[in-house]
Amino acid sequence: MSGEVQEREREEFLRVAERAREAAAGLAPLPRAAKDAALHAVADALVASAPQIVKANEADVARARESGTSEYMIDRLSLTSGRIAAIAEAVRKVAALPDPVGETVRGNVLPNGLDLRQVRVPLGVVGIIYEGRPNVTVDAAALCLKSGNAALLRGSSSAYESNTVLVDVMQGALAGTEVPRDAVQLVPGTSRESVKHLMRARGLVDVLIPRGGASLINSVVEQSTVPVIETGVGNCAVYVDAAADVDQAVSILLNAKTQRPSVCNAAETVLVHQDIAAEFLPKALDALREAGVTVHGDEAVRAYSADVVPATEDDYYAEYLSLDIAARVVPSLDEAVRHIRVYGSGHTEAIVTTSQTAARRFVALVDAAAVMVNASTRFTDGEEFGFGAEIGISTQKLHARGPMGLPELTSTKYVVTGEGHLR
Repeated sequence: MSGEVQEREREEFLRVAERAREAAAGLAPLPRAAKDAALHAVADALVASAPQIVKANEADVARARESGTSEYMIDRLSLTSGRIAAIAEAVRKVAALPDPVGETVRGNVLPNGLDLRQVRVPLGVVGIIYEGRPNVTVDAAALCLKSGNAALLRGSSSAYESNTVLVDVMQGALAGTEVPRDAVQLVPGTSRESVKHLMRARGLVDVLIPRGGASLINSVVEQSTVPVIETGVGNCAVYVDAAADVDQAVSILLNAKTQRPSVCNAAETVLVHQDIAAEFLPKALDALREAGVTVHGDEAVRAYSADVVPATEDDYYAEYLSLDIAARVVPSLDEAVRHIRVYGSGHTEAIVTTSQTAARRFVALVDAAAVMVNASTRFTDGEEFGFGAEIGISTQKLHARGPMGLPELTSTKYVVTGEGHLR
């Protein structure tokens, strides 16, 4: 790309970002009723525009097939009238959620009589960089609008036609509401430079949220000058303790691995205490094989089945997102925790045990956004936690950790009310 084209693209981005900043200022003070009305208008417009959206999506799908994209990825990319109706229904569900803006987090009257309150406020302009799925375009926009934020969306080039039409439809719906239409915008361009413009828009963009694989997230974290909330990478482990109920452990492991293997809260590793290995592994390996799972195991695991392939160091670091799982026999709970500390991603870890002592120790020692006791890792999800929709699952420790619902898309400010108080 020539310097002249790059400069033109940068200037176009700056205009978009400045409009987003102005829209955020107009959106922040709006009452819940105005935001909910806008979301319902968006949902209605999506359904009404389904043929137009599907036509644009067909162009993306055709281009993906020509480039040799896997059918699995094409399925994630594809939109149908049924899927669009489901996306619209998800927007209506966001409208039904409580509005976090203005909520008092804490407050009290100080000894000097000052009234002190900490209240939730929007973050401002939220930039979202994501891969593949065009439904994220609508989901992210809806969550941002409900929490009073303007959304700057940068989807993958593979879904550019779909995303362009989706944003056009949403902006058209917003034009008839109190919410500024520029509260939802697509970052212009499909080049890597357009992503860099968003990552370097400190002062115009308040926070970036990358949604995708490890390479995307690492790239954004390393190159962005805008504060980043890390989401999504999940190397989740299930630890089967010496005191586990074997049948329960097999059931939990199968659900964690196979219920939906392509998501970040699917299990990628199983750690088995040596004292229960002889009872657990034959049943577990048979069940995994019947489910089509390839097990990458250490020598101790391979002793129980010829179908187990040798595990490498990389296998224990892997976020497979497929019907593969790494397996290892460990001598103790503490060694399981050490393994998780070395190889885990801080997303979700699970223990299966009938021992309250073991459960308490595991919970205390494991450093992750979510720790499950006798439950599948698949429960780490905003909907499952009762939060409603989520923007992603944060694996960092600042501001938000775990499923990010509407409250996590806000910051706070202090409101101090006096009666002529002087210090």
